[in-house]
Amino acid sequence: MWEPSAEQVERANVTRYMHWLREKKGLNFDSYDRLWDWSVDDIAAFWESIWEFFEIQARRPYTTPLADRSMPGAQWFPGAELNYTEHALRRRDDHPALIFRSEFGAAQTMTYSELADRVAAAAAGLRRLGVVRGDRVAGFLPNVPETLIAFLATASLGAIWSCCSPEFGVRSVVERLQQIEPKVLLTVDGYRYNGKPFDRRDAVREILRQLPSVETVVILPALEPFGWTPGSAASMSWAELVRDSEPLQFEAVPFDHPLWVLYSSGTTGLPKPIVHGHGGILLEHLRCLSLQTGLGPDDRFFWFTSTGWMMWNKLISGLLLGATIVLYDGSPNYPDLGALWQLAAETGITCLGTSAPYLLACRKAGLEPGQSYDLSHLKSIGSTGAPLPPEGFQWVYKTVKADVLLGSTSGGTDVCTSFVGPCPILPVRAGEIQCRFLGAKVEAFDEQGNSVLNQVGELVITEPMPSMPLFLWNDPDRQRYRESYFDMFPGVWRHGDWIKITAEGGCVIYGRSDSTLNRGGVRMGTSEFYRVVEDIEQVADSLVVDTSGLGSEGQLLLFIVPREGTRLDDQLEHLIRERLSRELSPRHVPNAIYAVDAIPRTLNNKKLEVPVKRILAGVALGQAASLDAMSNPESLQFFADLAKTRAVST
Repeated sequence: MWEPSAEQVERANVTRYMHWLREKKGLNFDSYDRLWDWSVDDIAAFWESIWEFFEIQARRPYTTPLADRSMPGAQWFPGAELNYTEHALRRRDDHPALIFRSEFGAAQTMTYSELADRVAAAAAGLRRLGVVRGDRVAGFLPNVPETLIAFLATASLGAIWSCCSPEFGVRSVVERLQQIEPKVLLTVDGYRYNGKPFDRRDAVREILRQLPSVETVVILPALEPFGWTPGSAASMSWAELVRDSEPLQFEAVPFDHPLWVLYSSGTTGLPKPIVHGHGGILLEHLRCLSLQTGLGPDDRFFWFTSTGWMMWNKLISGLLLGATIVLYDGSPNYPDLGALWQLAAETGITCLGTSAPYLLACRKAGLEPGQSYDLSHLKSIGSTGAPLPPEGFQWVYKTVKADVLLGSTSGGTDVCTSFVGPCPILPVRAGEIQCRFLGAKVEAFDEQGNSVLNQVGELVITEPMPSMPLFLWNDPDRQRYRESYFDMFPGVWRHGDWIKITAEGGCVIYGRSDSTLNRGGVRMGTSEFYRVVEDIEQVADSLVVDTSGLGSEGQLLLFIVPREGTRLDDQLEHLIRERLSRELSPRHVPNAIYAVDAIPRTLNNKKLEVPVKRILAGVALGQAASLDAMSNPESLQFFADLAKTRAVST
């Protein structure tokens, strides 16, 4: 679909890194593949080179790059002391650090110098509240500049950040934050989304009632400018927090000191509190954003995300490279599907990150962004959240921009990064992720634990990465950590996705391995199924569940959302069955097809395949899924009713 020109290859950050390796280390690599081989075979030397190439500033030096290579428990750069915020604010000039826009018209630009001043004021405010190294500071905040400032201030003190997006339900927030017992909570009184205001004052009161560890709540007005207090804790306004300005200071902390706590989706149980460290995130995000994504100080970097998704954490790390990050508070569909393309045109975005479902929705709606908006600045597009099928690639290159790096990428909250994705010096092939990332020894394992090429297997990581979790909060013996990632293949990280690694080094993700379609011994990831079904014009969305292993006969059930103005009739049902039989196999023709109003999704827009499978097995709604972690919990009732009907009929 696309191949970089010789000039683009020569200008690429990864090429500059390869030149540096040759000049400084005497290492000469004639291709990305050879570079990758070295990066995963000699991981200590690779990550030490990342430290040196990006000129990491440490108050105390490390004794060795990798003291223990075992998983879990790898020990990176022992002895080193540093601070993430100090690196994020190395630049102190009038270059824009952030550009902010909201769907209701708010706009702001802040320079690196201004950002440093505001972080200093917020840090001074947190110190007045008694926040010290190791304390937890939590946010119930949208994607606005104050959230970024609060995080950077927290990290500058050596305190630990954690954030929930304000659309999270009370139970979801409490389930997450109760586990880490925050000392300070920063919150809004509400938010606006898709053209509507949402008052969250009652929710905040209830959250605080269930979080007795909170000593002070800081209120950022979003709907009402004055006059609201939550009542159950000492409170102050954001303006009061940042009233004093003091010189910006950075607490030097060990390489593996906790930076933030992220959470698993919590759709099938209590969310895992995943702890990442200052040093691991610093190295990983520098490597990922510079060498793989191609970002530099002149770029404007955007990813559509909420503050409750790890992509927010990855987005703000654009500051590590001196780039300009673009924050957006609102819906990607408001006032219409062109909102993100309009944002890109207005702000001069060079790297636009979004999701595969958004790109496919634009395609299905017939949008032609390249004709409707000025995208002359756009150099790359990132896609994550779900596999992007070949049709999505073709639509981007036909209707968005022909000369753009389309970087389909996959990773996870668990490592707060991607481990397969783009590379600016490699070609883009339709339906494929370009490569495995440097330093990420991603392999496909068969059921016996053998590494395989050109066939679908379990996505595993066989060498440690610095951004793997330090630990899970309240998991002192690491039992939950081991059960989450290392139970299937001891000493090897199992991620839970199906992947095929091609002979050319590309990758194809086929969906979650715990939602596999196993029909007559033929195993298939759900992404292949969705590609066929959702390419049918009359189908707006879909979800497929294989009930094998649930004590039933093992039926394949398909649920579709008919496109507006259509309905599921005999003709459409026949079309779906015929298309699946022809393009997949007769074994993958569903036993039954149902029309539903909506497909259950998380707040991050991921389909809830496994929870629906559990509901159909008779598990109660509240046990099968965390309803507050969903964007549309009411959509599950259909499946609960269907489970009862199926139980009666059998």
